Amino acid sequence: MPDPFIAVRRIYDEPDSADGNRVLVDRLWPRGISKERAHLDEWSKNLAPSTELRKWYGHDPAKFSEFSRRYRDELAQPDHAPALAALTELVAGGGRLTLLTGAKRADISDATVLRELLIESIRSGP
Repeated sequence: MPDPFIAVRRIYDEPDSADGNRVLVDRLWPRGISKERAHLDEWSKNLAPSTELRKWYGHDPAKFSEFSRRYRDELAQPDHAPALAALTELVAGGGRLTLLTGAKRADISDATVLRELLIESIRSGP
């Protein structure tokens, strides 16, 4: 199976016609962005890291590996299963998905960890 199309972008970037479904995965609404400008299909704040984890991490690049591990542990909890399944189903069927974050560096954000997890889930199959 080819890799699913899952992109990670900052919500402050202009929407792109190739984005497909645009899903904000932050718990807090990003400053300075109106809902109209965001062009969201969904806001999955229940998939965001816990407040405690987010505050501990503080987007410190040195903590990204440990943040990734802890966040994956959070996402493995049963209350996240329905939202993860919905995103997995969307892209497993050939859909396009863009995970959006307000973080300054998308490459060390929760959206990047979530993208990796979704791709692993799709590759491993049902």
